[in-house]
Amino acid sequence: GGKVQQYIFCTCGPRVNILQIDTGKIIHSIEQDDQEDITSFSLSPDDEILVTASRALLLKQWDWKQEKCTRSWRAIHNVPVASMTFDCTSTLLATGGCDGTIKLWDVVKQYCTHNLKGSSGVVHLVEFHPDISRLQLFSSSVDCGIRIWDLRTSKCICVLESHYSAVTSLAFSPDGQTLVSSGRDKICSVWDLKKKAVKRTVPVYEAVEGVVVLPGKSDYSQMGVKGEGLHFVTAGSKGVLRVWDSSSARCVFTQTLPDAPALNTEEVHLLHTRYNLNLIHIGTWSYWACFSLLMKFVGYNDDILDVKFLGKDDTHIVVSTNSSQLKVFELATNSCQILYGHTDTILSIDVFRKGSMFASCAKDKSLRLWKMDLKSGHVHCVAQGSGHSNAVGSVACSRLKKGFLVSGSQDCTIKLWDLPDPLPDVGCEPVLMTARLTERAHDKDVNSVTISPNDKLLASGSQDRTAKLWSLADMSLLGVFRGHSRGVWCVQFSPVDQVLATASADGSIKIWSIQEFSCLRTFDGHDASVLKVIFVSRGTQLVSSGSDGLVKLWTIKTNECVKTFDAHQDKVWALHGSSKDDLMVTGSADSTITLWKECEMKQSKLQQELSNLLHEKKYLKALGIAISLDQPHTALRVIREIRQQEDGVQELEKTLLKLRQDQKESVLRFSVVWNTNSRSCLDAQAVLQVLLTHLSPEEILQYQGTRTHLEGLIPYTERHMQRIGRLLQASMFLDYMWQKIDLAIYRRSCCRR
Repeated sequence: GGKVQQYIFCTCGPRVNILQIDTGKIIHSIEQDDQEDITSFSLSPDDEILVTASRALLLKQWDWKQEKCTRSWRAIHNVPVASMTFDCTSTLLATGGCDGTIKLWDVVKQYCTHNLKGSSGVVHLVEFHPDISRLQLFSSSVDCGIRIWDLRTSKCICVLESHYSAVTSLAFSPDGQTLVSSGRDKICSVWDLKKKAVKRTVPVYEAVEGVVVLPGKSDYSQMGVKGEGLHFVTAGSKGVLRVWDSSSARCVFTQTLPDAPALNTEEVHLLHTRYNLNLIHIGTWSYWACFSLLMKFVGYNDDILDVKFLGKDDTHIVVSTNSSQLKVFELATNSCQILYGHTDTILSIDVFRKGSMFASCAKDKSLRLWKMDLKSGHVHCVAQGSGHSNAVGSVACSRLKKGFLVSGSQDCTIKLWDLPDPLPDVGCEPVLMTARLTERAHDKDVNSVTISPNDKLLASGSQDRTAKLWSLADMSLLGVFRGHSRGVWCVQFSPVDQVLATASADGSIKIWSIQEFSCLRTFDGHDASVLKVIFVSRGTQLVSSGSDGLVKLWTIKTNECVKTFDAHQDKVWALHGSSKDDLMVTGSADSTITLWKECEMKQSKLQQELSNLLHEKKYLKALGIAISLDQPHTALRVIREIRQQEDGVQELEKTLLKLRQDQKESVLRFSVVWNTNSRSCLDAQAVLQVLLTHLSPEEILQYQGTRTHLEGLIPYTERHMQRIGRLLQASMFLDYMWQKIDLAIYRRSCCRR
């Protein structure tokens, strides 16, 4: 908005995220304290003030650079605010409500100046006339009319009627005498504001979401602009920018997007088109020359069905969502390419070893082969194949060379495809692939196929509860893996051992010997179907994802789950590790993609090492690991293990005194945390007794923040002492009662004698 050319502002539930264009990173996130969704927001033309409106009927003024709310007030509207805008001086704010009223606010003197009534239904558009001396406000509501309000009299002076559907955008000519309005009724209207009448109706043949008037005194000849008349740009449902001559109602220029199909009338890609319009509108006029696409950001992805790393050094990820398009994200900038080709939902992706080519398969019964230009990062389709009689659910690429593909389908068959040689160049039509071998593999849907690291074996997993091993030389069946009680969702070869991992809807993961076809290990831990499994840490560990939204890390040698990652709210369909084994990416039906770094895996390995050290009673090293992880709860676990020993007091004293000074400082800090809880206060007091007994006050005071820590210990320690005192009194009363009962029983027994 305004003069800002470095950032994009967008809402996300109760937040306004501020995205830096160059890097694609969210640098600020302004969030409502009450967690109510933001219904509208506006940035002042001087880029200093951000105002948000929420469902709680509150307006908040923000210093967005400091992420600080400077003022909040009641919106007075009876229902949420649907639209808002600033005037050119950044002093007046107009808000349009769902109750059909418009209110004007002086943001400097902080009071409501106007209350405009007369609109019917939701006021979804408000716009000030750029000439502030006119004091006019334009608005539109559900009746599709454009109202002009005179702010001197607070009355509606005219209703401009031309549209038959929602008015989406207003744009003024440089002299302020002409207005261009766009709507979802597939027309743009050019208005003479002096006569308050339509000068021209321009049929644009698509629902228009945004319109911008070309400023004068510039050369737009490259876009077909020859005369000096009014020209405007539209962005609509076809996903491209168009330049129109208002006098002749002709389209003089259409933006070309190489990725887009020839006809795409249903899909709306307004994010990048509106972004280009805003960028142009705020003064970067050089971009008018060719409408070149600088960046494309995609915020919402629907269900994530598969995701893979792509590029020579895993610089990109390719994502399949619940749609017929593929999205390729550059990890450094979050810029996105949208790839067209399939006509139905894309179900699976697989990448060749060097990462510059990948294959996709979809419900449209076809496969496509894609290639990335490593210099430009541009991806294009080079080959396609069809032949299955039902949806293709899985595809696997050869590992050693770019020689072949294998696909598995819901028609219960597996097909082996040879790649064309040579592959077509950029800009050429994709060549057709034909299947070399076809094999009916299973009795039900084939859910997963994978190729061994030496390109000699193929494994398949099916809904018929089995996994099978095939020879890729002639597609002969080598063996069947039986043991799962429900369908097999994923099969995966180990990169180092001759074993196969399978993930099933019965909630288990199994590792099989590919020589004896016997089950070697079973991993149970997911509460629902296990959808994906991969080998990590050079084949020593497994990572699995399931319908329970969890990602689990398993150590194969010990058969244990060493870490559970809870980062998703729905089924985790997608899981892939980078070529260097230092990154992992997951995608879920909750529409989120999560990138995991190696440090999280290292922490899991440290947790496993910690358990081993405790078992071996190597307490000093175990406590050192807990401190290095900076986890008070883990360190508490070590302290309790020490205190449970027969010589726990001596062992605790010996262990604590052998710690380095910085480690003692961390233990003291942890003790303050433990001391706040009655369940762990005894452990905290035991540690404090050792430290305060054996360390001099001068030594303790050298620790950073010692005074604060000790001050925090005193009130909780006094509270624990009082509680122990009450328990002591209660125990003395019980002791007294027990003595009296014993005496009464003795006397009664004497009387009976």
